[in-house]
Formats: sequence, structure tokens, C-alpha cells
Amino acid sequence: METSTDTALKSIALTDTHIRLGAKMVPFAGYLMPVSYEGINAEHETVRKGVGVFDVSHMGEFILKGDQALDLIQRVTSNDASKLFDGKVQYSCLPNETGGIVDDLLVYRIDVKTYMLVVNASNIEKDWNWLKRYNTGNVEMHNISEKTSLLAVQGPLAVEVLQPLTEMDLRNMEYYSFGKGKFAGVDNVLVSATGYTGAGGFEVYMENHAAQKIWDAIFASGKKFGIKPIGLGARDTLRLEMGFCLYGNDIDDNTSPIEAGLGWITKFTKEFTNSKALKDQKDHGVTRKLAGFEMLDKGIPRHGYDIKDSGGKYIGKVTSGTQSPSLQKAIGMAYLETAFAKTGSEIFISVRDKNLKAVVVKMPFFHS
Repeated sequence: METSTDTALKSIALTDTHIRLGAKMVPFAGYLMPVSYEGINAEHETVRKGVGVFDVSHMGEFILKGDQALDLIQRVTSNDASKLFDGKVQYSCLPNETGGIVDDLLVYRIDVKTYMLVVNASNIEKDWNWLKRYNTGNVEMHNISEKTSLLAVQGPLAVEVLQPLTEMDLRNMEYYSFGKGKFAGVDNVLVSATGYTGAGGFEVYMENHAAQKIWDAIFASGKKFGIKPIGLGARDTLRLEMGFCLYGNDIDDNTSPIEAGLGWITKFTKEFTNSKALKDQKDHGVTRKLAGFEMLDKGIPRHGYDIKDSGGKYIGKVTSGTQSPSLQKAIGMAYLETAFAKTGSEIFISVRDKNLKAVVVKMPFFHS
């Protein structure tokens, strides 16, 4: 997701709350969003070791309803949504017709005829139009993005904070499943055991009018656990330590799910957009692959930096990079020529006209 340059920024329901809490607010995917409060490193550590709350209400949510809802999802997504049951979530992607990815998304099965798709903020309009184009079976479509707020309560202490606020059994909620019910006195709240941090926790979906009440209840319950608000800056360092792809950086309209290491969400038990070409890639191999690397020389890799071999030949490009707060070393992800994408390969990142040594490593970078 790219930072927006659009001056007509949308606000989320809790914008004033974040400003009051001293958040640094930045334009992001067309929204004014909190990027940090006390600093990325401190916020990162709060989530890894305790519990923090991200407001990610800029994300998009679509409801698909009807007899043909599953058929539509099966035709446009790479994963096999027929494996879903009520209360189950699936990570998937929308392949385009030319080998790339329209978006990555979550698919929630509410019931046999009702699904919720959660998409990236920068792609809401693009994804909506893509689904409409393939909706030949009169599936009822509702874009509820503008009226939905989403809080990600992440970290090992998340369940201690949230369980007292609901009768839903969060302690025994399996990863990538969800419940709907009363939460903090508010009806019709969806809570899922999902997140983008690798630190455990939940995501809480509510209507905008309930966002402040639920935010306040979560922080009251979490006070004794040292709960803190967390910005999008730490969200990025946390996801990168886990090797999770960020749309617009590590995956986009020109990267295939096979190149991106997303073969595990690309199921050829059915036909979907461009499935034949992707099956060919899986069977015959690809010329480049997304790989993780650690810097050996001192320097921070950034999105777009060139990568070279020991002889100075161009072999790839950095897609994401940062100084890892947990590991205290610089890490990154990059598309590399397949021969160099193997663990242990020595590569060189071009940083300000210097070629700095790095080594390809297995992801995730961080292990709890």
C-alpha cells in the first residue's frame, strides 16, 4: 500500500482520539492514519512482549451474499474457499489475468451463503470493480468499508485483555477462526483470531458508532497489562520480521503468487483467474523468487534498492527493508534471480553507491 498524495483524505472514526493521544498522523492509502505514538521501537516491543492496539479502520470490508457467493469467490481467488466452514477465515489472493496479483485478502465465511472479504485500503475501489466484473451470478454485494471500524489487539496478553469483555470463548478460539456476538456491551461485533504481527491476538470489527465505546473498554480492561496504542510504523516492522507480504511493496499487479512464495494459498483443485498460467509456473519454475535476507555490512536496505552479485551484476531488487527492533539487525525481502534465492546465498545491496554484503536467510526472521 502506497502513501497517498491525495489532499482529500478520509478520516477514520477515531481520528480525534488518536490526535488527543499524541499520535503522529500521516496520509496513508487515502486516509489520515496514526503512524506512531511514542516511537516505533517501543511500540514494536509492546506488541511482541505485552499487548497493543492498532486502529486499522482504513481496511476495506465487502459482504457477498447469495446462492452463487461461493462460486464467485472460487472463480476470483487463488485459495480453495470450499474448505471454509461457518466461523472460519482464509488468507487468499485475487490473481489478475496477466500473472500478477490484484490484492491479497481475508475471506470470512459467515454462513453457507454469506461471506466477508477484507481487502487492503489502497485497493478498495480496484477490488470492488474487479469483483463486480466477475459477478455474473447476481451475487448481492455490499461495500461496508466506510461504516466499519477495525481494531487489531495484538500481543501475547491480548486474550487476557479481551476475554472479560465478551462471552465469546476467545481463549479457545483457533487461529484463523472467528465469532460474532456481544462485545463490551455492543451487539453484532465480529472478533477473529487473526492479525498481521505474528505476536498472537485478535481483530475486532464493529460499526463506526461503537468504535469509541469499544476502544475505551479495551483500554480500561488492558490498563493493568500495560496496554498501549500502536501505529502503522510498528505494524510494518512486526509484519516484516514475520516475512508477511505488504501489497504495493512485496506483491503487486506484476508479481505472481508463485514468485512471492504464496504457492500455499494457490490451489489448483479448481479453476480461477489465470490458474493455467500459474500452474505452469508451479510445474516449470520461475525466474525470480521473493526471499528474505539479513545485512552483514552496516546499512539499512530500503524498498527499491538494487541488488547485485559479487561481480556487480544486477540480480534483483529490495521490496521491504528495516532495522529489526527484535533482532537488532537490518533485514529485508527482495525478488532475486532464482539461483540467488537459496538460503546462504551471498548478495550485495546497493546503498548510496556502495555494495553492502548480505546473506539470504529463511523466513520468518523472528521466532517467538
